[in-house]
Amino acid sequence: MTEPDLYEVVNPATEEVITTVELGGAAETDAAVARARAAFDTWRRVAPADRARLLRAFAAAVDADREHLAALEVANAGHTIGNARWEAGNARDVIEYYAAAPERLFGRQIPVAGGLDVTFQEPLGVVGVIVPWNFPMPIAAWALAPALAAGNTVIVKPAELTPLTALRLGELALQAGIPEGVLQILPGRGTVVGQRFVTHPDVRKVVFTGSTRVGKEIMAGCAARVKPVTLELGGKSANIVFADADLARAAATAPYAVFDNAGQDCCARSRILVEASVHDEFMALLEPAVRGVRVGDPADEKTEMGPLISAAHRARVASYVPDAAAVAFRGTAPDGPGFWYPPTVLAPVRHDDPAFTEEIFGPVVAVVPFRDEEDAVRIANATEYGLSGSIWTRDVGRALRVSRAVEAGNLSVNSHSSVRYTTPFGGFKQSGLGRELGPDALDAFTQTKNVFISTEE
Repeated sequence: MTEPDLYEVVNPATEEVITTVELGGAAETDAAVARARAAFDTWRRVAPADRARLLRAFAAAVDADREHLAALEVANAGHTIGNARWEAGNARDVIEYYAAAPERLFGRQIPVAGGLDVTFQEPLGVVGVIVPWNFPMPIAAWALAPALAAGNTVIVKPAELTPLTALRLGELALQAGIPEGVLQILPGRGTVVGQRFVTHPDVRKVVFTGSTRVGKEIMAGCAARVKPVTLELGGKSANIVFADADLARAAATAPYAVFDNAGQDCCARSRILVEASVHDEFMALLEPAVRGVRVGDPADEKTEMGPLISAAHRARVASYVPDAAAVAFRGTAPDGPGFWYPPTVLAPVRHDDPAFTEEIFGPVVAVVPFRDEEDAVRIANATEYGLSGSIWTRDVGRALRVSRAVEAGNLSVNSHSSVRYTTPFGGFKQSGLGRELGPDALDAFTQTKNVFISTEE
């Protein structure tokens, strides 16, 4: 009998071991898929109103457990308590939103000769969801909620580093009455459990959020089996500040657009493009805003940025800021235990500098000037990524022109909002494939069946 694969879950703010989690292997994955496949035959036939009631009960259970879920996220992922509470509330809201879907999975009646033609939105079957460590709770909900609402069964593989909130969501689902096997949480390594999602014939779809490199591998593996995927991958988003913008507001909010969650966000506006005529003024306004970011104990209500997720990730982030790097200014970070890294602004930076072209996934931002609107769009689009971005201007016409010209799936004008559970979210280019959230997500978890009924004698 083989020894269990045990993983020590570490608090990134203290470096202390929180708990030990047993990771599933290939056999456990196959067993979970078999349970999900058996449960699918029943779950898909649950009356739409009953499925909706169960999902509402699930949302209510999450709501009642928000403080506990938030505390788990603070300890496991190093998220600030304010962010963690928002994330627990977001998970609740997403489940509640899709609880309305079972009774609204409308088909169509299409006019044809000789009979009646109707379409049905059928569930896919077993869905494998691979969740990242940066936002483990909401991203799990973004996939599991629409998938369950559409009549699929779901297996969630949380990241090894951050399994605790996903495991708790699984417990809450059972408490709410979701039947056994319909939603399973299976901690495991990506190379084992995630890979088995790709190869197993009974897993009918894979949802992955993570690096572009791994996303390409998953896409290639699923392509060999004609298995659909939803991919939410990397980003190197631009925060474009025009001279006519409210510079004080743009500068005051810019740090939080990249340093939130310690920069561990695929939507992070990690490139700030500033019109040359106001570059120096903007930098003078940005410096106190960066130095004012409160970095520290994520359980403290006043903390605005916590630690990085691990020592290895901190070393990777630091590699983008060598001793010779053009550091314009920095914020502060605690000494002592914890995987801390200070908010860092790089300028001037070449357009081919890795810090300007590669996803750092940490609290490092590069600032470059641009000449005019055309130049701003050119620089913003000079990347393989296309996830999000911001545009700061008082000119409505310019806001619309630049929004249409920038190659990204989620843009904000005079704000940094990327994600609303009621609107679609996803990337252009190598930032991903498909859309999550909003009404579009249901299309990712159903397939259209066309039925023709002859009326001719």
